[in-house]
Amino acid sequence: MVAALPMIVRVDSLDDPRLGDFRDVRDALRHQGGHFLAEGFFLLEALVAHRARHPIRAVLASERMSGRAAALLDQAPEVPLFVAPGALVEAVVGFPMHRGVLASAERPAPLEAAALTAEARTVVVLEGLVNHDNVGGLFRTAAALGAEAVLLDPTCCDPLYRKALRVSMGAVLALPWARVPSAAALLHGLGAAGFATIALSPGGEADLGTLTPPARLALALGTEGPGLSPAALSACAVRTRIPMRAGVDSLNVTSAAAIALWALVRPGR
Repeated sequence: MVAALPMIVRVDSLDDPRLGDFRDVRDALRHQGGHFLAEGFFLLEALVAHRARHPIRAVLASERMSGRAAALLDQAPEVPLFVAPGALVEAVVGFPMHRGVLASAERPAPLEAAALTAEARTVVVLEGLVNHDNVGGLFRTAAALGAEAVLLDPTCCDPLYRKALRVSMGAVLALPWARVPSAAALLHGLGAAGFATIALSPGGEADLGTLTPPARLALALGTEGPGLSPAALSACAVRTRIPMRAGVDSLNVTSAAAIALWALVRPGR
């Protein structure tokens, strides 16, 4: 059986209406609707692997990178691959696109927190994280260190924004996540459902090294600086800290999460 070939479409006009998904990428507000953007070959490969949940609408590639993009789309021949000169691609997206490939994909239907936590042993709860690098890094850390879901309050930034997605190395596509109305209310509910609700905070009373990995863990993390809200802290059964050298207040939230998850989950054991 002969494999289907990618649908390659040559583009030579900046005004081509088929490039609407890719226009003015720097304008984040344009890409909070029905689709999101993934930049680079690694993320295109991840999208192809997870296209059942994130159907790919189209891919834009420079002529220099088109062969590699076409090879990745062998598994998804229904996806149009728009190919244009590098200068035209950069004019469309609005910035120098060194990676040479940009994919547009459908936003998935929202998942429900209750469904994600029903059988989970480890979940990460995020409150107030507005930095895309931190959210992307947290997804990558959570996926690597044994979390089965990430739950975000309404003030957290969009995990599918292209920078968060890029920093996550595709973990946002693979790790289930959901929005929740309130981190504090969620933590109360998870505690009642049998999770050990543990807040990571520089002011925590318990030393992380003294805690025993629980059977079910909900690890709560807040934004750098203010940290978790008083309500979220109060909703947790344990408030823990990472022992540090005198004079150092805290770690980057992604680094702190990695240490806490390794200590409390011990993936592979």
